Amino acid sequence: MGLGVRWTLHGDGRTPAPGAVVRPDERLSWPRTAGLGAQHVVAMFGASFVAPVLMGLDPNLAIMMSGIATVIFLLATRGRIPSYLGCSLSFVGVAAAIRASGGDSATVTGAVFVVGAALFLSGLAVQRFGARIIHAAMPPVVTGAVVMLIGFNLAPVTASTYWPQDQWTALLVMLFTGLAVVCLRGFWSRIAIFLGLVFGYGISFVFDRVFGKIHSTLGGPEAVDHWRLDLSGVAEADWIGLPSFHAPAFEWSAILVALPVVIALIAENAGHVKAVGEMTGDPLDDKLGTAIAADGAASMLSTAVGGPPNTTYSENIGVMAATRVYSTAAYWAAAGFALLFGLCPKFGAVVAAIPGAVLGGITVILYGMIGLLGAQIWINGRVDLRNPLNLVPAAAGIIIGVGGVSLKITDSFELGGIALGTIVVITGYHALRFFAPAHLKGREPEEPLLDSGTSAYDEEGPGGARP
Repeated sequence: MGLGVRWTLHGDGRTPAPGAVVRPDERLSWPRTAGLGAQHVVAMFGASFVAPVLMGLDPNLAIMMSGIATVIFLLATRGRIPSYLGCSLSFVGVAAAIRASGGDSATVTGAVFVVGAALFLSGLAVQRFGARIIHAAMPPVVTGAVVMLIGFNLAPVTASTYWPQDQWTALLVMLFTGLAVVCLRGFWSRIAIFLGLVFGYGISFVFDRVFGKIHSTLGGPEAVDHWRLDLSGVAEADWIGLPSFHAPAFEWSAILVALPVVIALIAENAGHVKAVGEMTGDPLDDKLGTAIAADGAASMLSTAVGGPPNTTYSENIGVMAATRVYSTAAYWAAAGFALLFGLCPKFGAVVAAIPGAVLGGITVILYGMIGLLGAQIWINGRVDLRNPLNLVPAAAGIIIGVGGVSLKITDSFELGGIALGTIVVITGYHALRFFAPAHLKGREPEEPLLDSGTSAYDEEGPGGARP
């Protein structure tokens, strides 16, 4: 079986014919393929810029390992699934929680390495037994609740760390990014986060020149005088060099905090594979397990050298939908560009210089979007939250995860936040389902837990009349 590295030229190699698509095993001319690869790199820049910075990891290494991860994924799937693997935002909350409890970068990457191993084993299980085991263990009510609590658990990071560094810059960046996401179209809307970063850079530079230094916190408890945009590290950085590597360290407390993210990654991979299959017209159910395992293997390799975990990127799937070019050759080109960026320390210094207030404005939207993806999973899965079998475990788990509720097991071992919330959602749902009466296991319960005032408002017209 081939490795998916041979492509036939599509048409004249210039542009697809009207209504035609460039399939994964086809390509345009190499200059155009390289251009598409560069476009894919720009599309993933927004999240891949932000994620390693928020996790406290080397952005140069993150970009380099995203290119290597993409190569691993393309080889593992034999070129059937065009996809880019970039730094996963799902772990930002995990990294913040681990660091808040005294962990360092090695502890973060060690915990995430174990998550990558769990994802790899999950992929092998799906490959062996089929996608049905995912739906049985993690129905939409469970998956949606876990994704939601992971996203909303990040709210205190924005509120206490980034936003206070310069509230007005953060507010302007939030407004600009929101407008970019909503008002821009096509490719530009896909890089709205990146545009928000550029805008924030510019605003910070202007404010420094107009107002001088600002007296505020820099992520710590004490307020100090500082420049909003400090580019001293950029001037000192070399143009060419290797990123910084470090070995992971393994601590059970950190691993338990990180493990719940496996659920989000499995759901994310499954959704992306299904979306790509629908766009290319090639049913990819037989490759779902391979895709999940490849993602896990790539994340293990990245975290083993000190980089962040990786996952398939919806931004790049959007680029494919806009261009109708699904050629995996473009992704090989994108991987090559990412490797080159990773070998430029000056590029990493520019990323590391992103002002905290700019991150504050962006993460207000970004973290909320991550959390609300859980609600989207509920909507797509037609989860009925009037049914107490769905409502009770989801409600309890989300409050535990968002509020930072903890459960002290021993003097040296404690469960809390994301880890405890996820355990409550999963075990709570399956335990309640085992004991629940038959009518609650049906599509609609006989007596909804929520009354009509909260659950049927959209079904009634003015005065309570049905439309």
